[in-house]
Amino acid sequence: MRDPSFVTGAPNWTDLGTPDIEAATDFYHGLLGWELVSGGPETGGYGMYQLGGKTVAGVMTVTEEQGKPAWSVYFQTPDADATARTVEQAGGTAAFPPMDVMDYGRMGGFTDNAGAYFGVWQPGTNTGLGVIMEPGSLIWSELYTPDVPAAAAFFQTVFGWQTESMEFSDGSYTMVRPAGSEGAESTFGGLVALDSVPERAAVGPHWLPYFHVEDCDKAAADVERLGGTVTIPATDIPDVGRVATFADPAGAAFAVIKPAPMERS
Repeated sequence: MRDPSFVTGAPNWTDLGTPDIEAATDFYHGLLGWELVSGGPETGGYGMYQLGGKTVAGVMTVTEEQGKPAWSVYFQTPDADATARTVEQAGGTAAFPPMDVMDYGRMGGFTDNAGAYFGVWQPGTNTGLGVIMEPGSLIWSELYTPDVPAAAAFFQTVFGWQTESMEFSDGSYTMVRPAGSEGAESTFGGLVALDSVPERAAVGPHWLPYFHVEDCDKAAADVERLGGTVTIPATDIPDVGRVATFADPAGAAFAVIKPAPMERS
């Protein structure tokens, strides 16, 4: 498996807030093969999902009073407090201010200028996810937003993201990559007009994580077998791959992709 080397502004963590960790674990184990490693009482019940001994996601209990079940995406920062100030200057808000998580790192939660939640992680002893871009792990992150140019400007201010347009027969797609990076291989996500996907528009502005699978259609069948919902059936996207979006049994949304084969030069 690939060991990630994260840079500022890249997604370096994702976690699930769910009312029932045991039920969520049954679902994601059946779908992606994840195993739960409990963080113990000192972490407030926060756990890690692992695959082959490497962390692919976090998980925590979220009650109905605290919010709806959802996946969150975190981006690397060298200074969570400085990022918090920049978020507010750019028109975002702090859902909770930066705080230390023992010696693991420092985290903060924010909403952007359209209200989409995201987190930041300043690494300590925990440098981030143990594997990405391999089957069963995070491979892409997508923001659904009512104003793509405004979102691009916001995150350019906060993280220095660069954007480029990928043209399709029915429109274009805005891809993002970290500051100072070059080439398609450095892109990690995209920005999508909220009203262009009715299934996602109903949720409001949000980030959607994508996990790598080896068979998108089998994943869709497994989701239904395990009690989840297929919200957008498996679809081929030329030069990208085959994708589908789901909701787990508690309603948390996520997506999967079987990437198109890489062209060899």
